[in-house]
Amino acid sequence: QVQLVESGGGLVQAGGSLRLSCAASGRTASSYAMGWFRRVPGEERELLATISWSGGMTYYADSVKGRFTISRDNGKNTVYLQMNNLKPEDTAVYYCALRPTVISTYIYWGQGTQVTVSS
Repeated sequence: QVQLVESGGGLVQAGGSLRLSCAASGRTASSYAMGWFRRVPGEERELLATISWSGGMTYYADSVKGRFTISRDNGKNTVYLQMNNLKPEDTAVYYCALRPTVISTYIYWGQGTQVTVSS
């Protein structure tokens, strides 16, 4: 089993920054990738960014490219999402997830952390 715990959410003014953390534990060795998603009530979950387990490959959705940066600390088994120049439309619950293998989907999820951006 894998456990993921997010932290770092909160209330910030537009233009501000937050850094989310996702601490992974359990059977995470040799996993394929981790990702950050968000969900606004009434809307579909949105994939924001992914990073390979080695950290060498990243992907960003157009909506966050240039503003958000995903990174990982293998020693701490933690993935981060640095969010800069936040906008009110970034308000959502943010989730991290783990994809165990290349042929699997993201099947392990954290509990989510609320990010609220005020205008």
